Amino acid sequence: MRLPNSAQWQLALPLSIFYIAFFAAPLMLLIGVSFFNDEMLTQPGLESWKRFVGDAFYWKVTFDTIKLGVYTVCATILIGYPLALVYVQAGPRAKRILLFIILMPMLLSVVVRTFAWIVILSEQGVINQTIMPLGLTSTPIRLLQTELGLVISLTQIEMPLMLLPLISVMARIDPNLIDASTSLGASRWGTLFKVIVPLSFPGLIAGCILVFASSTTAFISHSIIGGNRLIYLPLMIWQQASVLYNWPLAAVGAIVLLVFVSLCIALVTLVGKRSMRHLYV
Repeated sequence: MRLPNSAQWQLALPLSIFYIAFFAAPLMLLIGVSFFNDEMLTQPGLESWKRFVGDAFYWKVTFDTIKLGVYTVCATILIGYPLALVYVQAGPRAKRILLFIILMPMLLSVVVRTFAWIVILSEQGVINQTIMPLGLTSTPIRLLQTELGLVISLTQIEMPLMLLPLISVMARIDPNLIDASTSLGASRWGTLFKVIVPLSFPGLIAGCILVFASSTTAFISHSIIGGNRLIYLPLMIWQQASVLYNWPLAAVGAIVLLVFVSLCIALVTLVGKRSMRHLYV
């Protein structure tokens, strides 16, 4: 393997300096802060780590955070994959309209989108006012400050992160492959699962990674939709740092969040690589 020459190193130097200054250095500082026992950062030790690891509450918060990301990924796949198929098969004009609809949520502030979901999910909101006249329920369904309501709102907020990678990959699938599958007698479902899904797997994996990483760290949605009834790691970190001023414990929580999200992303990437290797062999 040929090593980069001096010119290539010089081109990479500005990005390296930016990375060290705004990611590596703060991360090292965060790790250093976590190894203190008191809020004033005067007593080095492992008390904060022992408190986090030894308390079942913090492990539950970590598990709930990962579970929320998994639920959101599954919901965006179930809704996003059919939408991506519709986009790929649509005409040029319809594609422009659909692309605008897909990108429109990203043009709004996440705070605006989250507060809009309060109007939709409240007891006097759109959902309850729709299902109650239909006789599906006699009392309003509680969706605010519930995991279900949070997953519903995150599914809409994170949907572009799933759709854009899927669309970019599916748009490059050769239509002749689909025609060949149909001419060989495969049904539409057979063509979908044996041709389209395997070829679009890289986009699906990329979408899963983006949605999972974003949904598990969506502090605004967690705090507004979930409220104080649902505690996830981003909200716990904010409470420890800004309310209780316990910076060491907040740093421990931030490191745990970073590690677990990174491990889940690595696991998804590994599964995706092995699945694609199996499909293309």
